[in-house]
This record gives sequence, structure tokens and C-alpha cells, in this order.
Amino acid sequence: MLNEQLKEYNIILASASPRRHSFLKSMNIDFEVRLKPVEEIYPSHLMGTEITDYLSKLKAEAFKEQLNDKDILITSDTIVWLDGKAIEKPKDEDDAHRMISTLSNKTHEVMTSICFTQNSQQTIVNTTTKVTFKTLTDEEIWYYVNTYKPLDKAGAYGIQEWIGAIGITNIDGSYNNVVGLPTHLLYETLKAIVKG
Repeated sequence: MLNEQLKEYNIILASASPRRHSFLKSMNIDFEVRLKPVEEIYPSHLMGTEITDYLSKLKAEAFKEQLNDKDILITSDTIVWLDGKAIEKPKDEDDAHRMISTLSNKTHEVMTSICFTQNSQQTIVNTTTKVTFKTLTDEEIWYYVNTYKPLDKAGAYGIQEWIGAIGITNIDGSYNNVVGLPTHLLYETLKAIVKG
């Protein structure tokens, strides 16, 4: 299996996300975490997955000079996309409430790009999942925001939390992508990389 093929490689995950950490653990992938602060600013003309592709590549730039031959650096970025605009992480509780209100009774898209960086090459893949919320009441939104404090999440919600259980009526695409990482894509791309 893949974990056997990866034995001669050093997988580096450049993410502080506990959700991404637990996904790699659940896939039996040995990895180390390395973090560097990156200002996530992208050109305003970029749309949809162009944004996540750009940011996942930008996050890899800081590590470029430090990679050894058998290192595979994984960087990733996720946005929520609605009405032609990116919804990123909320600034505070009021912002989180506003974001979730805009998602209420609508279908939005969750887009994630994963960038695999080695000394010799770089591969970027992405996927999109469509998520539909029921009409959420003001009371439900405030309960979620105040109880779960979703300030570290794109779109101000976690599908695996209470709001997902009570509010999501339809999902088209990868569930894990909405949680934080399209694991099927990670697996297939790593497999292709080690095959060479």
C-alpha cells in the first residue's frame, strides 16, 4: 500500500490544521509538520480554484530552499465560493454570523488545492464540492457561532460540527474536502508521484 511506497520519502505537511493532521494519520501516512507564516494575499483577478492554486503554491515558496531530495512538501488552501466571490475566514463572531447568513438557503462551493513540492518538480491538484444549506434561523446561527467559535474555518463553519448535522441538506462531491482536505486526491497524487 501507499505507506509502504512512501517509506523512502519524507512527507512534510505545512499546515497547523488539526483536521488535516488527523486525515493524514487516518490514511497511515507518516509525516512531520513544519510551519512558516505566509501572508495569504492573491491577485484580485483570480477566480475560484485559481485562488486556491495560487495560495497553495505561495505557501510552498517559503520552504523551497530547505527541501532534500526525498522530501515531499504538502501545502493546501481552501476557500468557500459563493456568487462569484471567495468567502475566507471570519474576523470575529459578527463576521462569522454574517458569513453563515449569506450561505443560508443557498448552494455554495468549497474549493481546495493541494500543492506537492519536491526539489525536482511541483504538482498542483484541486477539487470542488457543492454544499447546500437549509434556511437557517438567526437563533441557530448565533448558537453555532457562540458555541463552536468557527473563526479558523473558511466560510465560518465546519461541516463535521453541529451546523453540518442540522443545516446541510445536500452535498455533491468529496465530504472530506469540506472538512479540510480532499483525501482521495491526496492519495492518488502521492501514488502517482512515487511511481514517477
